[in-house]
Formats: sequence, C-alpha cells, structure tokens
Amino acid sequence: MTQPSIDQLVFADDWSDLRRIRELPEIDLDSLYRYRTERLRAEMKKADVAALLLFNPISLRYAVDYATYSLFQSRIPSAYVFMAQDGPTVMHGAYADTTLVDRYEPANFVTFFDAADNMADNARLLAESLERYLDEIGSTSRRVAIELANPSVTQACMQRGLEVLDGIAISEKARIIKSAEEIACIRWATAVAEFGMAKMKEALRPGVTELQLWGLLNYTNLANHGEWHEGRMLASGDRINPWLQEATQRVIQSGDLVGFDTDMVGPKGYFCDISRTFHCGPDKPTRRQKEIYRMAYDEVQHNMALVRAGISFHELQKRSYTIPEDCRKNAYTCIYHGVGMCDEYPRIDPFHRGLNPFDGTLEAGMVITVESYMGPEGERDGVKLEEQVLVTETGCEPISTFPFEESLLD
Repeated sequence: MTQPSIDQLVFADDWSDLRRIRELPEIDLDSLYRYRTERLRAEMKKADVAALLLFNPISLRYAVDYATYSLFQSRIPSAYVFMAQDGPTVMHGAYADTTLVDRYEPANFVTFFDAADNMADNARLLAESLERYLDEIGSTSRRVAIELANPSVTQACMQRGLEVLDGIAISEKARIIKSAEEIACIRWATAVAEFGMAKMKEALRPGVTELQLWGLLNYTNLANHGEWHEGRMLASGDRINPWLQEATQRVIQSGDLVGFDTDMVGPKGYFCDISRTFHCGPDKPTRRQKEIYRMAYDEVQHNMALVRAGISFHELQKRSYTIPEDCRKNAYTCIYHGVGMCDEYPRIDPFHRGLNPFDGTLEAGMVITVESYMGPEGERDGVKLEEQVLVTETGCEPISTFPFEESLLD
C-alpha cells in the first residue's frame, strides 16, 4: 500500500484552522484576567483567609493564566501559587512566565517524583515560605486555604500554627459566574468542537474505526490551539449501551449508532461539553433506534425549558423529564452540571436516584450542560445527547448549535 506523503498529511491540510472561515473573537484579556482575579479575591474575603495556595492546573490557569504542562501538573504538581486578598502573587516552580505573576521563586517540591522520601521535609520548607509570605503582606491572620495538596503540606502548615481551610471551595465558587469575555471564550471553544464534529460526521462510514473518528475531533482542537479532552468518550454499535465506554479500534458498521461526548478543554482553557449520536448509513435507522433517540431528544428539550435564574436544584430535579423505567438503570450520572474551564459546580442528579445531595439556585451568568443518555436495559442501542447553555434571568441561551440527527427524528 502506498503511504501518503507528509505533504498530504500536513501541508495539504487546508481545513482544520477555523480562523480561515470564521473570525476569531476579540477578547479583552485585561478585563478577562481582572475579572477572574477579583472573583478569587472576593471568595477569599468571604472565607476570611489571608492567603490561598493553588496547585490545581485549572486553578493556575484561572488565577494567573498559567497553562504550561497542565496534564503533567495534574498528577505531579510541581508548580504552585501564593495569592493574597491584597498583595503580590508569587509563583513557585514555574516553567514559563505569565504577566499575572508578580514574582517567581523556586519550588519546594512536594511530589514523590520530585522529592521521594524528602516530601515531608520539603513540605516544612513550603510551610515556612508561606509563613514568610503572610509576614510580607502584613497579615496578622494565620488562616490560609490550600487546594489539592498532599497531606504532608497540610500537616506542615498546621504544625507551624496555621489554620488550614479547603481551598477548592474558594477556587470552584469563584468560577461559577462567567464574565462576557469568558462566555466569548466558551463560544469559540464550542465553535472549534462543532467544526471537528462536522468533520467526524463527514468521515462517518462503514469501515472507519471509533478512534479514527475521535482523532478528527482531537486534531481539530489541537490545530486551533486547544488543549486536551477529559476522556475519549465515543462508542458505537454494541458498545454504545451501556454508556461511558471510551473509543476503541472497533470498526463501525452500517446501521450502527455512534455516540460521543466532546469533554474538550479548548482554546484559552475553556470547556466545550456537548454530545451527539450519529447514525451510520447506508442502512436506514430502525424504528427502535428512532424511539430511543426521540426519548433522549425530548429529555434534553424538556429539561432545557426548565432552566432559568432563580430555580433551585431540587425543583429542577422534581420537574425534570421522567426517564422511562427501562432506561433508569443505565441513565447518565447527572441531568445538569456546570461548565467553565472543566466540569464544574453544580452537579444535579436524575430524580429517580433520590434528591440531590446538595441544593442551590441557578444564577444568571452560569454556564451549564443539559444531559441525556437513553439506553434501555438489555438492548443493543443507546443515545447520548447534551447541550451547553448560558443561564439567563428568563431562561437559557443555547451555546451549542450543532444540529440533531434528522434521520433519527423523522
């Protein structure tokens, strides 16, 4: 078999850069960064903490726009940030500069990869440096918040007399309400994802593998300066029910349903989380495939119509679409969840699994997804659909615009 040339594989690619056909939105970066910093500091003030210690790569992106080696940072957190309500932002162990950091310092490594059995000793050094930071900002408070750290870090801070709170509540709450610039970023990430989805649909035919289809979405994201996917959630044929199976080298057959969930960290670190289920021809969809698709579609439409600022999570559950009995066991893990730079607060569960473990209220400026998976127990086929929307005072505004499958809705 003749192998394609590099020119054919790379230089003949005249489609993957979305900027060729759609104007890149102008983002006021100063406003974007200022809003995020103000949100974090407002949550710090509510929690009455003098300093916030961040390790999570999502939080590092949100706080100081640090996006270097994010997946590495997620399992080997070698960089971290000290942030105060009022004072310099100091980053330790950075591999790259960002304009939002006032000063860089070496890290006291607290991962086994970097420190091995010296982790506890390094944690003590980190705690000492945090204490010096509190002195530098003139804080008499010794109340600090730490996000996603090894127990040795918390123990070392407490041994030095610091009061330690869980920083994840601060960083997550800060991200709940999106600014206009953030929404523009999310819209662009969604446009990139839908651009890749269109190529997936174009390439769908008997003989293509699940991973080849998924690779088109991944490639489109990278070609548009996106980042990563939280999983490879694509399944077809007899693998689509039950859901939550990742893509394999299975060869797609005529008549198969092919479902996927983008779970995509796109350009500027913002998330696109939408799902569609395609039908692979030339065989026509069966009556049962259409019935299952219609149930999933109706669930999404029904639950979208409930979304508005002021409605409680428990009310959303109680008024949500009634999932048919034979689809309840395999139903998706949630019917709504927040979205920003990743899956975010809140997660709202299907009502048949019991009242949500926490209540709350939707607010204008939240971005959420509306989820559905219908997979009748014991059957071959299933359908995954999901829309991403902006919560408004009177309802919701769709962010995702990719069409549904006409052949399954007729």
